[in-house]
Amino acid sequence: MRRLRPFLPAIMIFCLGLLVRIVYNLVVAADYYPLHDSLTYQTIAFNLLDEHCFCLKQGITISRAPLWPFLIAGLSLIAGRANIFARLFLCALDAGTCVLVYLFVRDLFQNKRLALLAGLIACIYPALYLYTGWMYTETLYTFLQTAVCYCVLRIQQSEGQRRWLWVLCGVLLALLALTRPNGVVVIGLVVLWALFLVWRKRLPRRALLGVALTVLVACAVIAPWTIRNYNASHSFVLVAGGDGTVLRGAYNNIVMTNRLYLGSWYSPGKSEPPVGPPININPCLAPCEVLVQQEEVAAAIKWATSHPGELPLLWFYHLRNFFTPYTHEADMPIDRFPTRLPSHIVSAMSYAFPIPIMLLAALGLIVTRRNYWPELLFAYLVMLGTIGEILVFYGNARFRSPIEPLFIVLAMGAIQWLWQRWQQYQRRRQGQREQNEQPAELSAAAQ
Repeated sequence: MRRLRPFLPAIMIFCLGLLVRIVYNLVVAADYYPLHDSLTYQTIAFNLLDEHCFCLKQGITISRAPLWPFLIAGLSLIAGRANIFARLFLCALDAGTCVLVYLFVRDLFQNKRLALLAGLIACIYPALYLYTGWMYTETLYTFLQTAVCYCVLRIQQSEGQRRWLWVLCGVLLALLALTRPNGVVVIGLVVLWALFLVWRKRLPRRALLGVALTVLVACAVIAPWTIRNYNASHSFVLVAGGDGTVLRGAYNNIVMTNRLYLGSWYSPGKSEPPVGPPININPCLAPCEVLVQQEEVAAAIKWATSHPGELPLLWFYHLRNFFTPYTHEADMPIDRFPTRLPSHIVSAMSYAFPIPIMLLAALGLIVTRRNYWPELLFAYLVMLGTIGEILVFYGNARFRSPIEPLFIVLAMGAIQWLWQRWQQYQRRRQGQREQNEQPAELSAAAQ
């Protein structure tokens, strides 16, 4: 029991987080079945089992990153094809994210009580557990990115001396990129973080060898999938295509004129102006997908260059949507089953909870800058990188999910600062009270 005692807070947080997420899935998302992107992931996963190919109905595809479909396939092979097993796996991952938040705050602020509070907040925070109820990549990506941030913190605290941490960081970065293609950007952020801290002499120069090892490991893990994409499409596709579809849906007349889609995404097939003459290749296999993506990227760039005066307003819409507490989603359980009382409760929490967390995180960003900026530098870069991505693509509250754990960390910095200010205020009042009592005691003694 004594050996387990140091791990009890983490175990408790994991169990509570898992319980909250299981209840959410069994109550709010009880009748969930995949649609839209989640159906695409499931279709690819089942084709991996049945057809032994990473393909959709039309054939081999390069439009999706591979990690989540492969995980669904593995879970289906072990437990069965009911989507509840994939969602329970996401519940366990997200409970792991809660534990990572606890560990991050504990190691950063050296305050176990504050860390316990952070873990408990993460357990009941709707902006995290909402995404365990559908089969998108948000939960997996959030877990991996939080793990990368914590791994980087441990590397910095050990001054880069533990080689296994560098290797682990490389593996996590590769898995992050294989979950979503924009995860590749985080590899660059790790390099930038290491170079800057070496320049500021916060890390020894040998850390450059460590970051080189991290990049080498990440590239080694990603490379086989890149080779597969080249063999399938005869083009260089690092992880997956899809950027053209996203860009074309984010840069068109509809997202600037239709109030329902301001700064959001609208299907390229219905966007205005049209992309151009359709590519008449049937079935549209991987080489065709590359051509379609190139056409859509060109159309998005053409729209942006022909509407330069509207871009600042469009980017404002992106930011506004990004910091909106909750964005309605067609496949989200609380939106698919809106008449149920549990959906009403979770929906109300989804609108209410993010506001104080974001306000506290903003305060924490200011008050932790002086004493904790080296340890939080990588977190700053990740948050800036995420905001940069939504400026380029489009804004949505679910794109904030990967940095919600970092918001909780910064919020704990604000709470620690506020508590310290309160204690200082109490000490000052106590000192003034004692000073006022001393003259009265002296006068009483003199009488």
